[in-house]
Amino acid sequence: MAWIEALQRAIDYMEEHLLDDLTVDEIAKQASSSPFHFQRTFAILTDISVGEYIRRRRLTLAAGELCSSDAKIIDLALKYGYDTPEAFTKAFRRQHGISPSEARKYTGKLKSYSRLGIQVSLKGAEPMQYRVVEQEGFEVIGIKEGFSYENGENLAGIPKMWDKANQDGTSDFLLCKNNGPVKGILGVCVDQGKVHEKQMDYWVGAAYQGETPDGYLKMEIPASKWAIFEVHGPMPDAIQNVWKQIFTEWFPSSGYQHAGTPDLEVYTAGNSADPDYYTEIWIPVK
Repeated sequence: MAWIEALQRAIDYMEEHLLDDLTVDEIAKQASSSPFHFQRTFAILTDISVGEYIRRRRLTLAAGELCSSDAKIIDLALKYGYDTPEAFTKAFRRQHGISPSEARKYTGKLKSYSRLGIQVSLKGAEPMQYRVVEQEGFEVIGIKEGFSYENGENLAGIPKMWDKANQDGTSDFLLCKNNGPVKGILGVCVDQGKVHEKQMDYWVGAAYQGETPDGYLKMEIPASKWAIFEVHGPMPDAIQNVWKQIFTEWFPSSGYQHAGTPDLEVYTAGNSADPDYYTEIWIPVK
């Protein structure tokens, strides 16, 4: 349970410093995690970025203060992290659907986001099918794009990257070239925080042995002990549900920790909308 307790410490830290200039680095330290892995875990569990959670909570508190005090809107804008009343009004309307002035007059509904608490189920209603294997290092060819993971850019950009790869023939080409130990098209997240702060690379690739084809890049996946989870069902819901199970059920009770190297999503050939479509999640563990 230490992992969940560490994650809750980070959330509590965010709540205690909501009005401060928070950084992902400092938040992740509370969970004894790297900024990359904390952001990725948080997004898997909550479906939003850390930055979006902070924005929602600040605007929730701002709405409460608008309705219960006579504080000036310009003062509230500065208090909750906005440089101008205009920026505050735009963000406030995006969340609540009404302006701060309308909220003060009690005209319209407000949207409240509560403080987040992590709950863990050690006995899932659905069994998790997985195996643990040792695998030597292998090479992956593919395409990659860089994304910021601080503001949730990766959450919006990666699906678009997949759409493009599926439409322009990249996925079909990689599937034909796939001759390595992992069968299928791979989605790979690589932390670039040591080179570019708050940045990650995402790869659409395939395990491949041979010369790198023109127009493609190559990376090395290190030898690892892998926990490999089966996923059955249409995308993207099926794989998102298993990711949540892994972090809320499996990690807290398994005795394993994430090894810190890239993990893989493995997509097999076939129609990803089929109810029996098969994919895998490969997580390096220690």
